[in-house]
Amino acid sequence: MDERLAARLTDVEASFEETLVQLADNTILSDQNKYREVSSRHAELKPIVEAFRRYTETSTEVAEARELAANEQDPEMAEYLADTIASGTDELETIEDELQRLLIPKDPDDDKDVIVEVRAAAGGDEAALWAGDLYRMYERFAERSGWAIEPIDLSATGGGGVKEVTFAVKGKGAWSRLKYEAGPHRVQRVPTTESQGRIHTSMGTVAVLPEVEDVDIQINDNDLIVETMRSQGPGGQSVNTTDSAVRITHTPTGIVVSCQDEKSQLQNKIKAMRVLRARLYQIQLEEQQGERAAARKSQVGSGDRSEKIRTYNFKENRVTDHRIGLTIHSLPAVLDGDLDELHEALIADDMARKLSEGE
Repeated sequence: MDERLAARLTDVEASFEETLVQLADNTILSDQNKYREVSSRHAELKPIVEAFRRYTETSTEVAEARELAANEQDPEMAEYLADTIASGTDELETIEDELQRLLIPKDPDDDKDVIVEVRAAAGGDEAALWAGDLYRMYERFAERSGWAIEPIDLSATGGGGVKEVTFAVKGKGAWSRLKYEAGPHRVQRVPTTESQGRIHTSMGTVAVLPEVEDVDIQINDNDLIVETMRSQGPGGQSVNTTDSAVRITHTPTGIVVSCQDEKSQLQNKIKAMRVLRARLYQIQLEEQQGERAAARKSQVGSGDRSEKIRTYNFKENRVTDHRIGLTIHSLPAVLDGDLDELHEALIADDMARKLSEGE
């Protein structure tokens, strides 16, 4: 282990010991917010410290075995010590790899609920049908993951298509997985309306935003234009006879959010504000990171057919994630919400890049 990594781990161990002292402090025990903060920090550091201590123990054992082996005359004992040194050295390499992964900064939003926006892009009616398929894919994925789906706003088209849909996914770890779904999704298939059997290419865009609380984002009421209107269903049919639908415009950024899922105007306003907070939070994060464009804009791109993070080809029964060059031949399973293989590969690639950047 190099000196830089060893020094960093020593600092981590000292911080861990400090959390133990703090957790026994009556002042902190009486402050729920502070106690929660220290407990979270303690839990975050514990696996790193445990691995570091395993490394230290194993390193000591290997050093002692080498010292004994240098003067050992008994062939059997020499062979035993050689095996101990070899297995210990392998274990040290494994633990060091584990420590490198554990030291990668965790995304602070990983455990948050998310707000997902799916929109039809290039491709006309077929794009709307594809957006509907994507929405159902995420519904099934949430169900498989034990998460809850909460509709916020839906603009449907005839025949089961979706112009755009906004929904929340509530459950531990939702952001840690669904953040990899953000971007343009391309489909290649023969539309049901195509009589010549020609394959069409259509696009749907997905934006994924971590849901935030009021304390994370402060919004000035004077910056909002709130409008109410009648809720509309497919084909313009009135869903109800009261002005329950809400559209909110945030004047400093020009962001417009609408919600008509609930029968109550107040409930629709609350949901719309949740989406607005999520979008503003993402913009704030991008500004802190020095990026020029809001994450949502970079996620969805222009919706052009040439842009895509993933392609779903029905004829070849394949799904290709272009970010990592992974192709799997199980399209029906993926559309039924089985995204685990894709996500595991994306997580591994993400971790490898972060390790490389940290070297």
